[in-house]
Amino acid sequence: MKRTDNKSRCSVNFALETVGDNWSLLIVRDIVYYRKKTFGEFLASEEGISTNILSSRLARLERKGVLTKRPHDTDKRKETYALTERGLDLVPVLLELADWGAKHDPEAKEGRWIGLIRDDRVGAVTLVKDTVRAGGSVFVGEGSVIEQLNSRAKEPS
Repeated sequence: MKRTDNKSRCSVNFALETVGDNWSLLIVRDIVYYRKKTFGEFLASEEGISTNILSSRLARLERKGVLTKRPHDTDKRKETYALTERGLDLVPVLLELADWGAKHDPEAKEGRWIGLIRDDRVGAVTLVKDTVRAGGSVFVGEGSVIEQLNSRAKEPS
């Protein structure tokens, strides 16, 4: 039988038991960065998660209070997933991982986005959390973080 309790009371262990597998943070990333909300959208991610693993991770993230699930607004056969406040508290983790990856992956596409993380971590976290909380994302859709940054860059100082 699989354990349902934490192995220790260590905060790092708790975090890893919640989101420390290969897929959980990618699901959170897809919500934060790409505004994905449905099983099919997560399944279409280029990393190629299998349906059984995706189902398992979504259920665990919901059980752990990282995600909420509700019926789709227009297609009742589907469900949509959103981050809870606990899930939004993973935004700094995603930003630090993005910064680390950009620094150490020679093929990573660096740009204004990574610069924001490095130059203003607190501001970046606040901007991303507020945008996702309002239904937006970092890269996709009207009002995305990137669109907001581009608008700010065009404003006269």
